Amino acid sequence: MPLKRYGVLRAAVIDRRIETDDTPHYQIHLRAAGVDYRAAVNVRSQLAPPDLLYLGVDNFDHPILEQAGRLPEGFTEVESRRGGVAIDFIRGNLFDRFAMRPAPATKPGPDNDLGEFLDHYVQKALGDPEARAYVFGEAWGPEPTADKIFGFRPGNGVHDVHMNQGNRGRFAGDNGVFQDGALLLHFPGPDTWVAIFLAFQSQVMHTDDITGHPVAELPDAGPAPRPSPSEPDHLVRIVAALVNPPGPAPEAETVTLLNASPGRIDLTGWSLVNGAGSRQPLAGELAPGAAVQLAVAPPVQLGNGGGTLTLLDARGLKVDGVAWTAGQGRREGWSVVF
Repeated sequence: MPLKRYGVLRAAVIDRRIETDDTPHYQIHLRAAGVDYRAAVNVRSQLAPPDLLYLGVDNFDHPILEQAGRLPEGFTEVESRRGGVAIDFIRGNLFDRFAMRPAPATKPGPDNDLGEFLDHYVQKALGDPEARAYVFGEAWGPEPTADKIFGFRPGNGVHDVHMNQGNRGRFAGDNGVFQDGALLLHFPGPDTWVAIFLAFQSQVMHTDDITGHPVAELPDAGPAPRPSPSEPDHLVRIVAALVNPPGPAPEAETVTLLNASPGRIDLTGWSLVNGAGSRQPLAGELAPGAAVQLAVAPPVQLGNGGGTLTLLDARGLKVDGVAWTAGQGRREGWSVVF
């Protein structure tokens, strides 16, 4: 079954601790509206390979931040669906998955393991009373016993702060869409966001749109293989979108695609999917290195207030995905370049 109590904890960082035992976590003590919480962030996998995939994004910007920033203090349970604040590593177009890198849980020396990478950001939030952490994952508690790490009562917190789909075997029951975990940090002074994304190397990045299970016909290649006929990522790129054309509605929105591969690509059966899930079928061929500007047709629309657009191949597998913010969408007549 998918996660039972998926949501977001918005809270101030009070303390942190790096564990180095057999099942280590990066533990964060948080407080919101007088209630204490613990975020248990995995830094080592129980399955091989043990090192997690990690990505830390400074100056993170994405349309999801507008909704996240309006959340109240404390834990908010959210619905796992498109168009909300729920996170999906595959469908949300939050980052380029090829930017993720394996990080050991612990390693001798400074600033070279996952615990230290996390600590680099969390320490900044700990030193800023106005900073807030947004922890996406599954809630537990309140429990009658004291928290086992920080000792507050009642025990309360969030775990599964990592990708929660694409699992095989004994963790397949955790799969679901729009229920991935992440750690976002907001620093109001400079009004900047940091995003931290984690995944297990045993997970795969092409999953069923309903169940979050791995797509059956694909090999167990892990979250960051090179593009190939079976892993079509980035064969074709969305390089630009005219989100807010000049003139009155209906506007002539366009999307520009580039064939980045060395071979001809038949777009028959491919589609563009916007953040609401509306699809526009594609057709025609793209020569190697060729680009084409496509008119966006209903029911697909590109929102001026920010949005996402995903390119799927004929099997429904994600080839590329982009996102733009309200600030970009308000620039009438300007193409957003990705």
